Amino acid sequence: MSAEFLWYIPNQATPGHRGDTVTADHNTLDTLTTQALALEQHGWRGALIGTGWGRPDTLTVATALAARTTTFEPLIAIRPGYWRPAHFASAAATLDHLSGGRVRVNIVSGKDDLAAYGESEEDQAERYARTAEFITLIRRLWTEERVTHTGAHYRVTDSTVVPRLTPRPGRPHPTLYFGGASPAAEQVAATLADVQLFWGEPYADLATRVERLRALADRYERQLPPLEFGLRVTTLIRDTTAAAWAEAEARVAAMAGESTAPRQDSHRTAVGQQRLHDLAARGEILDDNLYTAPGRVGGGGAGTTWLVGSAQDVAKSLKKYQDLGITHFILSDTPYLTEIARQGTQLLPLLRD
Repeated sequence: MSAEFLWYIPNQATPGHRGDTVTADHNTLDTLTTQALALEQHGWRGALIGTGWGRPDTLTVATALAARTTTFEPLIAIRPGYWRPAHFASAAATLDHLSGGRVRVNIVSGKDDLAAYGESEEDQAERYARTAEFITLIRRLWTEERVTHTGAHYRVTDSTVVPRLTPRPGRPHPTLYFGGASPAAEQVAATLADVQLFWGEPYADLATRVERLRALADRYERQLPPLEFGLRVTTLIRDTTAAAWAEAEARVAAMAGESTAPRQDSHRTAVGQQRLHDLAARGEILDDNLYTAPGRVGGGGAGTTWLVGSAQDVAKSLKKYQDLGITHFILSDTPYLTEIARQGTQLLPLLRD
């Protein structure tokens, strides 16, 4: 299967995300549209748009960007709990219809400020049970009419989402991405997701996870097409290997100088996030060029580990991940707009050879 390459659009209320250029208009429609148009120009398929309470609403941002672009595909991160299944299924179907089938969805089950939007805190098992029911129900709402469902978390009666989704080759509905490293998360991915997203871990670690997820899919008698795999990682490239590492080390030194102790990421307790932080104990550089030092000085999420080097170095590493079965790549570095062009020009052609 050929690989797909997406970017990341910083859906943030405050400027300077992960070292991005600080400007007063960082999240205006014009600024975000400039990034989306640059993605189209430089060969990217689309971009992940992050979610979380205290950030602009993801679906609203995606809708605005879809209206100003022609091929840009928003990967819309959403949280069960914040959305009710029928409400989300209808909203996403509407945007998919209006955009000509460009919607992708990333289901996020990590902890959030649930009380702020009227939900109660749940333990991990309950949270993923709700996610499983959410995914099951939106699939049915997108592919069936007059759906009736009575579950532990949601119920609908005689529900038909309008407009109806237009099935496309290999795509009966928007592709559902999912992340998580706990046993509960892996069961959801193996049985219900279209794409399991990983963060930047060593090749051997991800090879083990791919093998385990495929085995789980067989054990639980997955009823969907085979699970696909994706990688969300920071890619820092420069014209030479030496220049890239000099930049990476300078950034880490600056991050370390911002506080006397590593910042605690809000999702640090998540199994996947803890796995990334633990990599630093195994070495500062793993495999060919996986840099773990950012996590030691406060980097979180996709900014915990970086692939560093020339375009050729990073392309070589990404191809090794592709050899493991990973076909969906979500890359990024800051400043976001500058790096859309740099990596689109220098890195993507190497990955498509």
